Amino acid sequence: MKKKWKPSASIKDLMKRSKIIADIRSFFLKKNIMEVETPILSQSGVTDVNLMPFITNYFSFNDNIKKKKLWLITSPEYHMKRLLSAGSGSIYQICRSFRNQEFGQYHNPEFTMLEWYQLSCSMEKMIEEIDFFFQKILNFNKADKISYQEVFMKFLKIDPLSTSLSELFQCYKKFNLKNLIYLENDLNQLIENIFTLQIQPFLGKEKPLFVYHFPSEQACLASINKKDSRVSERFEIFFKGIELGNGFHELTDYFEQRKRFIKDNRKRCDMNLPEQKIDDYFLDAIHHGLPTCSGVAIGLDRLIMIALNKNSIDQVMSFSFERS
Repeated sequence: MKKKWKPSASIKDLMKRSKIIADIRSFFLKKNIMEVETPILSQSGVTDVNLMPFITNYFSFNDNIKKKKLWLITSPEYHMKRLLSAGSGSIYQICRSFRNQEFGQYHNPEFTMLEWYQLSCSMEKMIEEIDFFFQKILNFNKADKISYQEVFMKFLKIDPLSTSLSELFQCYKKFNLKNLIYLENDLNQLIENIFTLQIQPFLGKEKPLFVYHFPSEQACLASINKKDSRVSERFEIFFKGIELGNGFHELTDYFEQRKRFIKDNRKRCDMNLPEQKIDDYFLDAIHHGLPTCSGVAIGLDRLIMIALNKNSIDQVMSFSFERS
């Protein structure tokens, strides 16, 4: 008899999950940070070449039948920043997010995101806040910190801020990754790939590790460091070799953000990916004035998986993709 009707997580573990989420809400309530809800359906997509959103259609039967394309959000970031620009103050959200072509031990096409924005907060201060959050909610040990440049030097003896294609090709050959070199004369993509394959699995073995100052080419929606334009005010959190979150000191420059979106779409065309509609509502909000802030997006399923000492996220989800 097929048993796929049953939850992928045990009821006991779902009760533990519920307790962790309740504790998270209590944490933010005590800090007087407002919980918000924003749309799951968006009228625009995301240009990030690493994200593949789900697309659906809205049909109106008033007058003439009309069809409107909509995107399921890959994160609530754009809508939450619109709230920040409207004067919400520091905010957080626990919500469902959706990413196509992502399924496996640490991925599910539909997953739970914790997104948090703190006003008047530097990247360094945000790292401290998240570290305290982990210690308070999940009893994690105090985290370590290392820069992106330092972690490359530690594991690969390569400086990612000044390396060359020839040096990276030699590194790929050393680790028998020659089959991946075909990609690229894209220096940044080679750096990202070798980080994922040869550095990330070894990060945060005993306690969480923050890797900060990602290269400016990987800034996404982060501001650029004022002292060294080669690096951005972006960080990621790792524990037991798993990425738990991605954070920024947020970019507030309308013109720079628009330029990045256009650059993303050009890269999409080069990679034969569909060009994405730029979110003008989001850009208008930045133009109006996004306050100085830092933010982080944390994969809640992964976090709970580690907290409950499980091997995959389906063990902490009521129904994984295969049982949906």
